[in-house]
Amino acid sequence: MHLSKMHRVWMLPFFLVSIAVAAPAQTDVALSFYGAFTGSTTGNGVTQSPANQAGGMVELRHISNPLVGYEATYSYNRANQQYLNAVLAPGCPTGQTNCLIDRAGTVANNAHEITGDWVFSLKLANLRPFALAGGGLLVNAPSSGSVGGCYLMNPLCFISPASTQSSTTGVFVYGAGLDWGLLPHLGLRLQYRGNVYKAPDLIGAFQSTNSFTHTAEPMIGAYFRF
Repeated sequence: MHLSKMHRVWMLPFFLVSIAVAAPAQTDVALSFYGAFTGSTTGNGVTQSPANQAGGMVELRHISNPLVGYEATYSYNRANQQYLNAVLAPGCPTGQTNCLIDRAGTVANNAHEITGDWVFSLKLANLRPFALAGGGLLVNAPSSGSVGGCYLMNPLCFISPASTQSSTTGVFVYGAGLDWGLLPHLGLRLQYRGNVYKAPDLIGAFQSTNSFTHTAEPMIGAYFRF
């Protein structure tokens, strides 16, 4: 009796894997909504702080078996940026602090991301947990920018328009989630995705921090299976 129970315990993982391998291939398209949460970076005397924003993502995914799956994604969010630093005013003698300017730059920015990802998954009844890793391009396209500041020892402040430039950088993507089938061709997709990339250089009045940053994206969406 004891050996029989041990045998069943040892065989359970192999039984689950055999079910997953036998699962049919799946092709689906999904639409998800997410929150983008990015920490500040500091470098070259500048602190860059992206605003937390909402966004949307479209996925086209094909899964052949647990080890072979892939997807193409496009996502968009309003990734506004703020830059902060302190500089000497023009003509200010070195070492003086009464003409130091505390500056802030703001950029209204649109972030477009395109990735290709490898997907690992396991099909159990109407659930499919998955993990993914991949990479692609993050395109930041500013729509406007401004620079403002105040003299630290003087109440005089100023604000003026600032020139901006677009930025395209590589991005590494990782994540995990769960597909929950509700109907034969329709289900919910819950996932978390993390993006690692270099902070974008978007405004000419500030140097880039030249630092890597991370954006966390918890998501909820729906998929349609063909």
